[in-house]
Amino acid sequence: MRYGIIGSGAIGGYYGAKLARAGQEVHFLLRSDYEYVKQHGLQVDSCDGSFHLADVNAYLHTEDMPQCDVVLVCLKSVNNSKLQSLLPPLLHDHTLVVLIQNGIGVEEDVQKMFPDVQLAAGLAFICSAKTEPGVVNHQFYGNINLANYSCRDETQMKAVVDEFREAGIETALVEYHEARWKKAVWNMPFNGMTVALLTQTDLLMKNPSTRQLIREQMMEVVNAAQHLGVKNVDAAFADKMIAMTDSMIPYSPSMRLDYDFHRSMEIYYLYTRPIEMARAAGYRMPKLEMLEAELRFLEENR
Repeated sequence: MRYGIIGSGAIGGYYGAKLARAGQEVHFLLRSDYEYVKQHGLQVDSCDGSFHLADVNAYLHTEDMPQCDVVLVCLKSVNNSKLQSLLPPLLHDHTLVVLIQNGIGVEEDVQKMFPDVQLAAGLAFICSAKTEPGVVNHQFYGNINLANYSCRDETQMKAVVDEFREAGIETALVEYHEARWKKAVWNMPFNGMTVALLTQTDLLMKNPSTRQLIREQMMEVVNAAQHLGVKNVDAAFADKMIAMTDSMIPYSPSMRLDYDFHRSMEIYYLYTRPIEMARAAGYRMPKLEMLEAELRFLEENR
C-alpha cells in the first residue's frame, strides 16, 4: 500500500522510516527540516538498530503528494484544524486515516470534519524524540496498537497490521475504547507531572511520594473508564504501566518536550476532554483536575 505521513517528527518519522525501509512506498510531509531531509535523507538512531534512508519522498505541501491508501496523522492534536486543508489532497474513496495522537476524543472531532473518511486510532507505545533536523532518536519500546473507529473494511485494517509487522513493528488490532483509555492510564499522569515538576519519568518513580501520586492518578483514569463502560481497564493494568515505566530509561514525554521547546501543550484531548467525559458519567478525577489546572497556568503564563 502507499502511505502518507502527516507530521514526520519523532513518531511519524520513525514509523514511516521503518515502513520505507521494508519496501513500502512512503511519502513524508515535512516542515522545518524539509531541505535537510531532501538533501541528506532521514537517519533513525534506534535502540533496535540504527539505519539511514538516503532517498526520501519528502514534501512541503500535501498538494504535491499522491493520493494514499493509508495516511498516518502524527501531528500534535493542537494542530488538528490544519487537517481541513492538509488531508483532502491525499484522499481517495478507500483511504484509511490513522490518527497516531494522544488523548481522548480526537477521532470523534476529526470525523465531524470528514464524515465519509475512514478513521482508525494508532496507539504508539514508544520513547522517541526528534530534536535535530533529519534525525529520529528512538530510545525504547516501539510497538503500536491499531483500533478501528470507522473503517468499513476490517480486512483493510488487518492488511495495515500485516505490513507494519513485516516492517519489524510489533502491532496489534485492538478494541477502540479500551485502547484509548489504556493509553490514557499512562499519558495523563506522566505527561503532566513531568511538566508540572520539571522532571523525567525515572525520578517520579524513584520518589515515594510522587510514585504514590502517579498510582492514584492512574486509578482515577481506570475508574473513569469503568464508569464509561470500558472493558479490561483495571488496577492490574495500572500496575503493569508502573512496572513498564520502572524498566524504561529516563524519559521526557511529548508534553514535557513541547513545554521545553515553547510549543503549545496538548491539554484539551489529554486532560479536559476525558475529565469532562468522566464528570458526565458521574465520576470526578480531582487529582487530574488539579494537574490540568496547573498545566493551564503554565501554558498561559510562560
